[in-house]
Amino acid sequence: MSEPRINDRIRVPEVRLIGPGGEQVGVVATAVALKLAQDADLDLVEVAPNSRPPVAKLMDFGKFKYESDMKAREARRNQTNTILKEIRFRLKIDPHDYATKKGHVERFLSAGDKVKVMIMFRGREQSRPEMGRRLLERLADDVAELGFVESMPKQDGRNMTMVIGPVKKKAEAAKAERPAKQRGHEKLSKSQARRAAEAAAAADTGSADTGSADEETPKAAATPATPAPSEAAPVADTAKAAPRPRTTPASRPATSKPATAPRPAAAPKPAAAPKPAAAPKPAAAPKPVAAPKPVAKPSAPKPAAPKPRGPRKG
Repeated sequence: MSEPRINDRIRVPEVRLIGPGGEQVGVVATAVALKLAQDADLDLVEVAPNSRPPVAKLMDFGKFKYESDMKAREARRNQTNTILKEIRFRLKIDPHDYATKKGHVERFLSAGDKVKVMIMFRGREQSRPEMGRRLLERLADDVAELGFVESMPKQDGRNMTMVIGPVKKKAEAAKAERPAKQRGHEKLSKSQARRAAEAAAAADTGSADTGSADEETPKAAATPATPAPSEAAPVADTAKAAPRPRTTPASRPATSKPATAPRPAAAPKPAAAPKPAAAPKPAAAPKPVAAPKPVAKPSAPKPAAPKPRGPRKG
């Protein structure tokens, strides 16, 4: 959707003007409408360009655009696509299987989706369509609280179909699920709940102890001190000995502890004697030079053996 024309982009000679409060001003020239918009520090927005003359309104265009975007976003959020779910039955279905498939149908209807129920016939079962119709009617009665029959059972070849629509729309179902999810996040675990209960009990016990201590303190302060017996009062029993006055810690003479003598200063440690320098090691004696080995005498050459002479030629 293209944005509407505003202010100087409006090229028509006259417009039907609407005031900022929704009041009808009437048909005025475009220049006059622009002058009124400038005086009111507003924009002249063309809201109905196809009418004759076009309708323009004095408003804050930025605020108008923001509100339009928010409305479009809210409409997209509430927009839901209904899905057609399909579930299949056999004519001789077991009771447990029937209960399981019925639970699926109830879940689909609770989510706001339509359900197409199909019964498949095999062999001679095709000659007993009334049994399939009774099964579909039984299912419709079982889920009557969540859905209603949109299309009655009809035979389609080897199959028989029926469509059940939800009583609650999908948008309403989605809104109902949001608070449930929020409540699930707010629930505390068992350990967290136990810790919170223990902390509350400890706080109550501490406040009770503080209250009892505060109550005992005024009672002790309110108890009057017994007056000391005066000398002029008559003595009831002269035979009884007068009680000995109790000695308080303040009446006892304070014994002063003897002052401890100051400790003598520790004598300084004698300085350590310097270690004697180590004696130098004697130089190692030089090793004797090895005597040269005698040169081997040359051996005399052995006399060569004479070669035998061959016979002379005549």
